Amino acid sequence: MATRKRSQPNARRSAADHADAATAGRVSRISSASNVQRVIYSAISGGEVVSVGVLNLVKNTLTSALAGARDVGAEAATTGVSAVRGAIRAAVVIGADLGAVAKNAIRGTIEAAEQIGGELGGAARSATRDAVKTTRDVGGDVNRVAGQAIQGTAEAARRLGADVGSLVQDAARGAVEAADRISSAAGRAVRATVTEAVAGTKAIGGSPDGPKPARRRRRA
Repeated sequence: MATRKRSQPNARRSAADHADAATAGRVSRISSASNVQRVIYSAISGGEVVSVGVLNLVKNTLTSALAGARDVGAEAATTGVSAVRGAIRAAVVIGADLGAVAKNAIRGTIEAAEQIGGELGGAARSATRDAVKTTRDVGGDVNRVAGQAIQGTAEAARRLGADVGSLVQDAARGAVEAADRISSAAGRAVRATVTEAVAGTKAIGGSPDGPKPARRRRRA
C-alpha cells in the first residue's frame, strides 16, 4: 500500500502565524489578569510559540482581554504585567532564552497598549519592572533581561512611531526600581546595563520592521 505523504510547504508555519493560531482559541473568554497569565503560560510552556511568536501571542491576548475595559490605563498595566510574568515563567519551563522572551513580551505589551488607547510609558515601565522581578524569582539573569527589555521597548516605539527616547527611559526606570528592591548590588548592575542599552538605542535609527505606520491621534 502506498504511503500518503503530507505536503511539506504546509507542514510548518512561521512563528508569527503559529502564535496567532495558538491565541485564537484562547482569547475569547479572557476577563482577568490571572486568566491572561494562564493563557500566555500555557501556550509557551506547551511549546506552541517561541521567539517572535511571543510578541503576537502577548499582543493578541492583551488586546482581546482589554477590549471594552472601562479603565484602560489601570487594567492595561495589570494585565500587561501578568502577560510578561506568564511568558517568563513559561520560558523557564521549556528552557527558552529569558532575554529574548522578555524582549518580545514587553514589545507585545506596548503594542497592545497602543492598540487599545493605553498609556505607553506606563505600560513600558510596569512591564519592564515585573520582567526584572520575575526573572529574579525564577533565578534568571536579571541584567540580561533588563537590557533586552530596553531593546524591546525601543523596537516597539519605532514600530509605533512613538518617542523612542522617552519610552526607553520609562522602561529603564521600571528596571531599576525592580533591581533596587532586590539588592543594592543588583541595582548598581542593572543601572549600568540599562544605561548602556539606552545609549545603544540612540545610535540606532529607523524601524526594525520597515516604514513606520501612521500614528493614531490620542483622545484627550
